[in-house]
Amino acid sequence: MQQKTKLFLQVLKYSVPHLGKRMQKQPLNHCNFADHYYNRIKLKKYHLTKYLQNKPKISELARNIPSRSFSCKDRQPVEQENKKPLPENMDAFEKVRTRLETQPQEEYEIINVEVKHGGFVYYQEGCCLVRSKDEEADSDNYEVLFNLEELKLDQPFIDCIRVAPDEKYVAAKIRTEDSEASTCVVIKLSDQPVMEASFPNVSSFEWVKDEEDEDVLFYTFQRNLRCNDVYRATFGDNKRNERFYTEKDPSYFVFLYLTKDSRFLTMNIMNKMTSEVWLIDGLSPWDPPVLIQKRIHGVLYYVEHRDDELYILTNVGEPTEFKLMRTAADTPAIMNWDLFFTMKRNTKVIDLDMFKDHCVLFLKHSNLLYVNVIGLADDSVRSLKLPPWACGFIMDTNSDPKNCPFQLCSPIRPPKYYTYKFAEGKLFEETGHEDPITKTSRVLRLEAKSKDGKLVPMTVFHKTDSEDLQKKPLLVHVYGAYGMDLKMNFRPERRVLVDDGWILAYCHVRGGGELGLQWHADGRLTKKLNGLADLEACIKTLHGQGFSQPSLTTLTAFSAGGVLAGALCNSNPELLRAVTLEAPFLDVLNTMMDTTLPLTLEELEEWGNPSSDEKHKNYIKRYCPYQNIKPQHYPSIHITAYENDERVPLKGIVSYTEKLKEAIMEHTKDTGEGYQAPNIILDIQPGGNHVIEDSHKKITAQIKFLYEELGLDSTSVFEDLKKYMKF
Repeated sequence: MQQKTKLFLQVLKYSVPHLGKRMQKQPLNHCNFADHYYNRIKLKKYHLTKYLQNKPKISELARNIPSRSFSCKDRQPVEQENKKPLPENMDAFEKVRTRLETQPQEEYEIINVEVKHGGFVYYQEGCCLVRSKDEEADSDNYEVLFNLEELKLDQPFIDCIRVAPDEKYVAAKIRTEDSEASTCVVIKLSDQPVMEASFPNVSSFEWVKDEEDEDVLFYTFQRNLRCNDVYRATFGDNKRNERFYTEKDPSYFVFLYLTKDSRFLTMNIMNKMTSEVWLIDGLSPWDPPVLIQKRIHGVLYYVEHRDDELYILTNVGEPTEFKLMRTAADTPAIMNWDLFFTMKRNTKVIDLDMFKDHCVLFLKHSNLLYVNVIGLADDSVRSLKLPPWACGFIMDTNSDPKNCPFQLCSPIRPPKYYTYKFAEGKLFEETGHEDPITKTSRVLRLEAKSKDGKLVPMTVFHKTDSEDLQKKPLLVHVYGAYGMDLKMNFRPERRVLVDDGWILAYCHVRGGGELGLQWHADGRLTKKLNGLADLEACIKTLHGQGFSQPSLTTLTAFSAGGVLAGALCNSNPELLRAVTLEAPFLDVLNTMMDTTLPLTLEELEEWGNPSSDEKHKNYIKRYCPYQNIKPQHYPSIHITAYENDERVPLKGIVSYTEKLKEAIMEHTKDTGEGYQAPNIILDIQPGGNHVIEDSHKKITAQIKFLYEELGLDSTSVFEDLKKYMKF
């Protein structure tokens, strides 16, 4: 069985009628078969310390935001010490612990993709797709399968890897930092690996094997940021490529997912509020797919399989939060779904993993992380509260039915390994090196009371030995859209800020997903102003409890988080000294009235339809950052935008910046001499990506801007940052 990542829940944020249709065989219209051979070569092993997986969580699919760290040009070879291969009989947990105990901890380079299949590990090494034997994964003994430079792309990286069931083929999706476009290459595995085919603009893809032991690749084709077409292809002597399905409703998105046991390939058709799932038989992939339940507006559901039963995570019924149901695989319709497990109130389901005798739920309840282990034989439930410092999960690949490994992280603490062992019923923690941040910093879980009395959770970080926190600089983070959690993965620049005395505050406002589906519903459409009220309450509460002051308070947001950040700059600019925005959504009204943009129809469930609904139009006008600019004092604002960003068009950001500067000039004239006008900086970067999380240039510019605006010395912070990032 192919080793898969555990992220079963990868299909929220895309989902009534207009089913689409199965298509007849089509000619090869966007497939490039090739006969180029690559010899086995060896390269120096690079130092890579932590591993992220390549499938998104359920909460990360709204915008399909890329999460990449360093390209092959960024990595520098390091001298290797003499390493002994790990014993073959050592279990997965012990291997991880042994490797981590011998790794240097001062560097935290991250790669995205590592897939295990059979006895091999497939990953990116330098600018190549390689594989090595599992027990030699940390050595320099590996086989090069494909050189990414052959695609003639600028700084290519591997975004996703899938291995065919019998390891005759491997498929890899390749992207670049400056574009969301991708190429999927199919490599035939042999003594001399050969690129068998390449497909442009592939989003999701999975392998299955048919009745004649032929490998079949299913993939979705992305056009204008939308995936509406599903194709299937075969290779070797029986090459073919045909369109399998087309979704006709433009507000829906199609995503493929292979169940953990590889029994079914699920075709998930969804938008922001509704989903529909079809099952493709993993043993008979040429048979017509089977519909589980026709789409019902407002009903979301996602499917796993075990022992001829479907396990369905869905919001159907009251309360409209996620619950786990199950039914026989041969009677999948909704009337046959039996309630199996319910979540507590204020609970966010982050992920689910299925094992032979257990189902593991990864949860966030009242802003704290939990793991629930459900025994499928006796329906027992064991709930494990995880360390309070932990803010996020990183799911690990796993083929061992005895163990459930995962990692925990926070914005200032690198990932740490944990493994739940089913036989012992215990959670084991990575031992060895303890990150010093555990002793030098504090994490606080606070709440702010919004105008309507709703309690809004906050996560706050600061140095343990900080004195007089009221005089310390504060960096506030906000998002509040699409039901997505505020990103709280490890960021070296955040770690450095805390070490330098900053306070970091993450405000989990309504519109996000931290407290479940209702938390999102209470901050979208005509409730979007709740998120703004929550953000104001959070900042005022922080100041009231002695965390910094307005003259030292800064705010940061990216993408849709720019709506609330921009709205706060209009409504309560006196709360802030400086703001950094990346690819911010600032012109909600004009964007949502332009149906020619690729995401407008998909976004109607989040922002409303101002073109046809006057109520929606008038409500958007109340908070839209662009519409509410006026002559007044503003905080200084640094905006990073990307030249060819298709998700947040540059035109809207430029218009916002120009209008803001005009308002500031008018206010300056009215105020007279002595008024210090704020700095408004628009930094337009080349390329067509949406957010480049690990751009050294962007990070440097933002930190420099914040320090200058607050009158702080940034010398030490950049020296410290070099410990984690190679400039």
